[in-house]
Amino acid sequence: MIDRKFFFDQARTTLFEGKLRAAQVVGCEAILDRWEEYHARGDDRWLAYMLATCHHETDRKFQPIREYGRGKGKKYGIPDPENGHVYYGRGFSQISWKDNYRRLGKALKVDLVNNPDLALDLEVSVGILFVGMIRGMFTGRSLVHYFSDGKDDWKGARRIVNGTDKASLIAEYGKRYYAAVSYRG
Repeated sequence: MIDRKFFFDQARTTLFEGKLRAAQVVGCEAILDRWEEYHARGDDRWLAYMLATCHHETDRKFQPIREYGRGKGKKYGIPDPENGHVYYGRGFSQISWKDNYRRLGKALKVDLVNNPDLALDLEVSVGILFVGMIRGMFTGRSLVHYFSDGKDDWKGARRIVNGTDKASLIAEYGKRYYAAVSYRG
């Protein structure tokens, strides 16, 4: 089990300039709860990197958000000709593209294609983050490709979600989250 007091003290100090809003705590708790429910014996680096991804992709809000600009000027920012929905980034991991909404919705048994805003639901967003990163459903790369016996690639792990965009920054967040989640006082 993760020492929640230690986790939040560390996160507050090393990642949030001393302050956490209630909504940030709720989002972190949702991720920690899912981890402890399903993956508690897993590699804590996986959890740390998921937290780091959420930290970055939600602009530190730790609540499912809509992509800033809602895909304007990007190929995925155009309304779908079949249903008019725009599949811009949403949620903890900012999923985009109709095919990703379809695959992740199917994995979670929710209709993200016809209701992409379901990705803004806290539980659905946590599910997308876990399924996408653990099963490699975003890019074909998963956490096991970067964190396992003999592998410790914080920077390369960015390829799980989005190429190498901000890879060094997110790696640093991940290492700080790892210090917060790996403590077993």
